[in-house]
Amino acid sequence: MIALREVALQRGTQTLLDGAELTLHDGIKAGIIGANGTGKTSLFKLLLGEIGTDQGEVVISGGQRIAHMAQEIQALERSILDYVLDGDHALRRVEAELAAAQAAADAHREAELHGMIDTLDGYTAEARAAQLLVGLGFVQADLDRPLSDFSGGWRMRVNLARTLFMPSDLLLLDEPTNHLDLDALLWLEQWLKRYPGTLLLISHDRDFLDAVCDHIVHMHHKTVELYRGNYSRFERTRAEKLALQQAEAEKQQARREEIERFIARFKAKATKARQAQSRVKMLERMEDIAVAHVDSPFHFTLPAADKTSHPLLVLDQARLGYVTDSGERTQLDHVNLTLLPGSRIGLLGPNGAGKSTLIKSLTGELALLGGERVPGEHLSIGYFAQHQLEGLDTGATPFVHVQRLSPTASDQAIRNFIGGFGFKGDDAFATVGNFSGGEKARLALALIAWQKPNLLLLDEPTNHLDLEMREALTQAIAGFDGTVIIVSHDRHLLRASVDDFWVVADQRVEPFDGDLDDYHVWLKTRLDAQRREAKRKSQSAKAEPAPRAETRSEPAASAGATADERKAARKAAAEAREKLRPLKKQRDRAEKAVEKEQRSLAALEQTLADPALYTDAARKAELEQTLAEQAKAQSRLNAAEQAWLEAEEALENSGA
Repeated sequence: MIALREVALQRGTQTLLDGAELTLHDGIKAGIIGANGTGKTSLFKLLLGEIGTDQGEVVISGGQRIAHMAQEIQALERSILDYVLDGDHALRRVEAELAAAQAAADAHREAELHGMIDTLDGYTAEARAAQLLVGLGFVQADLDRPLSDFSGGWRMRVNLARTLFMPSDLLLLDEPTNHLDLDALLWLEQWLKRYPGTLLLISHDRDFLDAVCDHIVHMHHKTVELYRGNYSRFERTRAEKLALQQAEAEKQQARREEIERFIARFKAKATKARQAQSRVKMLERMEDIAVAHVDSPFHFTLPAADKTSHPLLVLDQARLGYVTDSGERTQLDHVNLTLLPGSRIGLLGPNGAGKSTLIKSLTGELALLGGERVPGEHLSIGYFAQHQLEGLDTGATPFVHVQRLSPTASDQAIRNFIGGFGFKGDDAFATVGNFSGGEKARLALALIAWQKPNLLLLDEPTNHLDLEMREALTQAIAGFDGTVIIVSHDRHLLRASVDDFWVVADQRVEPFDGDLDDYHVWLKTRLDAQRREAKRKSQSAKAEPAPRAETRSEPAASAGATADERKAARKAAAEAREKLRPLKKQRDRAEKAVEKEQRSLAALEQTLADPALYTDAARKAELEQTLAEQAKAQSRLNAAEQAWLEAEEALENSGA
């Protein structure tokens, strides 16, 4: 159990908490939400003991193993697989003691330590660590590469894998999705749903919170408030509370009418396509959502250019990629696309398939390797990408950034405009060098909006933005009259903003017939097919008799060989078989483990199929225990399957 009792906390001159009360029971999954600066990260520091309260106390029940994701990591030369394994300190300590016992030839101590490693699940550790890294977007060939080889965003993925690998009863995650694409996010979502301990999650991704969390902790007005249910339920409950406050009634009604007009306008535009209908439903939901955000500090629109072209932009037989020291590296080929006014497109596809490459090629920032890029006469591009935040003038203010774009604009017009992005009062004249990532992202979006583009190209625009700003951006993009192409792992944004999806995969860009739920199924089917193909190849290699047949037939085929030569050939064949024996044993053990865990999981699922288990209050403890056992069994099965695949791959590579 975690409890805050009459907690007061001050950081510098700002009071974050004043008399805060909160009780969280073991096993819950709570999303921590609130505007930037309300103290979410400071709450984690309180729980970790890194800072103390100014008043009151924080109580955590004894024996809790806490895993927390550090925000910065060093560029070490250690392999990323070893770095993740290092997260299990107890296992690493026992392994070091085992090495010492082996060096001292202490057989009794060796046996004792082997038992301890088994208790710590150490013999599956490497497979489990590899599974986490692959789930977060790395490929098998990456696992032995040093951490220093990877960029900051990929190092954060390694850091996340290490955190998930740590044995824990309480898991604290602060914005874990910031550096993930949609595929890795979906994988993480499933992993966290199976996590058997207590989870506290700081996130600004509403769909992620909806899928993972069963409670919401709302930090606002120097206090914390606990809500049962996921984020959508929190919004409904909060809207009901606000509706009871008479002072907000008029403001809420005006906002509701604005959203109703907005929905009516876009309903008229929607086609019968499934994705367009999905978007209409999303817009209808926004009517209720808007009421829960009436006190948001962010309200802005994205005006489109007065002129447009038909088409706006064409890529004809385009080949996209990069020129490196070793030559051209093609990522996408035979790309033919035409962007028409009013198109609203979301880009989907596996990590590294070329989504960002396509966006950069559309902007003209990245030259084509082949084919043609034909811009329309009145094309005006608004481009957002994370690297653009680094291009902001750190010595200038938001006001000056806009003024440079339009020197003749009035001071009041500029202040009114940037105020909608949260730069009000003195904030309009604060220097960018002191801004957080979220503030820089807001400014970059404001600069795009000010220039009135007719083509918006947005590459992960919600990173670093809090929930209120994400909601304001979602509504602004949904109301944008120009053409939109978005790469984002924020599913709420995609559902509300786009009418069609394109899939970027296998060096192609093709329309996707379906919505985000269909994409999730497509992605799972694709991964399953890849696993089946890997299994087929390994089994084919295992069944191939050629190497053994050649060895056995060699004496007969080499009739002219001497007795010594035939003896040497038989010896070589025997040595080869002996070398393969451990690999085969490893594969067979892994195969048996897979079968065992499959039987265990099937038995648990049969138990969970009993409706009485959910309705009988007396069986609540049994239900919780069975769900926990199911999560553990699924984790063990995943690890066993990974171990089996690796053993098969090792046998295939050895020529067996």
